[in-house]
Amino acid sequence: MTFPKTGLALLGLMATAPAAFAQEECGDLTIAEMNWASAGLAAWVDKIILEEGYGCDVELVTGDTVPTFTSMNEKAEPDVAPELWVNAVKIPLDAAVDEGRIIIASEILTDGGVEGFWVPTELAEANDIVTIQDALEQPDLFPGAEDESKGAFFGCPSGWACQIITQNQTRALGIEEKGFELVDPGSAAGLDGSIARAFNRDEGWLGYYWAPTAILGKYDMTRLELGVEHNREQWDNCTVVNNCPEPELNEWPRSDVFTAVTKEFAESNAVTMDYLGKRAWSNDTVNSLLAWMGDNQATNEDGAWYFLENHEDVWSAWVSEDIADKVRDAI
Repeated sequence: MTFPKTGLALLGLMATAPAAFAQEECGDLTIAEMNWASAGLAAWVDKIILEEGYGCDVELVTGDTVPTFTSMNEKAEPDVAPELWVNAVKIPLDAAVDEGRIIIASEILTDGGVEGFWVPTELAEANDIVTIQDALEQPDLFPGAEDESKGAFFGCPSGWACQIITQNQTRALGIEEKGFELVDPGSAAGLDGSIARAFNRDEGWLGYYWAPTAILGKYDMTRLELGVEHNREQWDNCTVVNNCPEPELNEWPRSDVFTAVTKEFAESNAVTMDYLGKRAWSNDTVNSLLAWMGDNQATNEDGAWYFLENHEDVWSAWVSEDIADKVRDAI
């Protein structure tokens, strides 16, 4: 993947601020611990490596896509957002990068994030469900709505950036006219619970989900075809806009998932910027970690230590050998 704007922003900053980049003290920094599992895990991995390897003093602060981006853009805090899914904030993020307020340090997910509408694979195969339209023709297969006469279509949790996208997509599909009710799961745990419950009861499930996640590693799910191409102009001007008056069905783009930092942090933290620029992992790696965390009721911190203990081949490539030795000593 290329970064026509963000890559130039980082290179330009490095070229024009040699004095700042000569500084090697890490000092204090704040990292957003986003409220979904993969991002929370990434925040803790960064915290441990930066503290144990680089001597930083890291404070984790609660975050979410839109409020964290807005705070970084307007207040220059927190310093780092390890896993920023940018589809919902692409236009303002591009502007912030162009104007030098935010720097893209890396693409944390090497194969990008995946979003869409999913159903259990076994159900799809048994009922010839390939497209979202196929699923919408059979509301009786998808229980769980408050109105038992309707099928349940599970949306994105309240307050998440993807909630607006899901609302616009389902309005474009006309799910109410097709006998479905859009169900707000309330939280990531509620969404996960609805999937687990459906599989435990051998029932159908239809709704929004994404990867990397433990759920898609644990349960065999099929991403449905939408039957349309991605329209970037429509996406930016309607799909991600709250209550867009005339939404059209729009294929999700490959989700850009970046590590973003403030300009102030980048200018004064050359060593940690070097680490963040190299720190990236695959969906398969993250899925396996999240599955382990789910099976063991582990916290984000537990998952980070498990990763460091069992995936040295991944994280040791992000740091110099002397830093790696310090991290090993802490494990």
